[in-house]
Amino acid sequence: MKITELTLELIVGFILLFLVVKVAGKKLIHQITPFTFISVIVLGELLGNALYTDHVHIWYIIYSITLWGALLLLVEYINQKWLAFRLIAEGKPTALIRNGIIDYEALKKARLTLNQLQSLLRQNETFSIREVAFCYLEADGSLSILKKSSYQKPKKEDFHFPPQPVHIPTTIIRDGQLLMDELRELEKSEEWLLEELRSREITDYKHVLIAEWLEGDGLFVQTYQ
Repeated sequence: MKITELTLELIVGFILLFLVVKVAGKKLIHQITPFTFISVIVLGELLGNALYTDHVHIWYIIYSITLWGALLLLVEYINQKWLAFRLIAEGKPTALIRNGIIDYEALKKARLTLNQLQSLLRQNETFSIREVAFCYLEADGSLSILKKSSYQKPKKEDFHFPPQPVHIPTTIIRDGQLLMDELRELEKSEEWLLEELRSREITDYKHVLIAEWLEGDGLFVQTYQ
């Protein structure tokens, strides 16, 4: 196969895969189900096999990836519109523990051993089954755990602390680059930022690895070491 043909096919395949993932959304990665997992593998195989088969033309690559991507989008669209299809495609959460009691039949249907359940619990900072009131196996294979009240972490309400406002930190310098849009959202000027940096003996943005503003806590600055 000529290098130019392979290069062209790689570029086209890369762009098509990028568009499919971009359009299909983050669910392909963050909320992956067995169906989407297999579909993504097949999508990669379609491109990989087509690239290294001499008689496959670039139009076959475009057609196969486009069609497979369109089918993925169609399934996602139907999944959002019809609950019955969603239950078939994704399934529903399985209660493995109810009121502190392990449902052994549900555990067998989920094809999980007791050791695997304990391992998954430990990965969720739960080291004993006695701590668990309810435990659900989600469609993507993760666990949702509700602990018994005696094992739950205390909240501020438990100590009768007055509620405090919550603020989101904003990064205004990253890798030596000023993020002007974020600075405007804070309704602060560049002169104010420069003055803050000078008070820390910093003379240029390029010396700053990260600068972050948090209401009530002020400006956090870390320079390159």
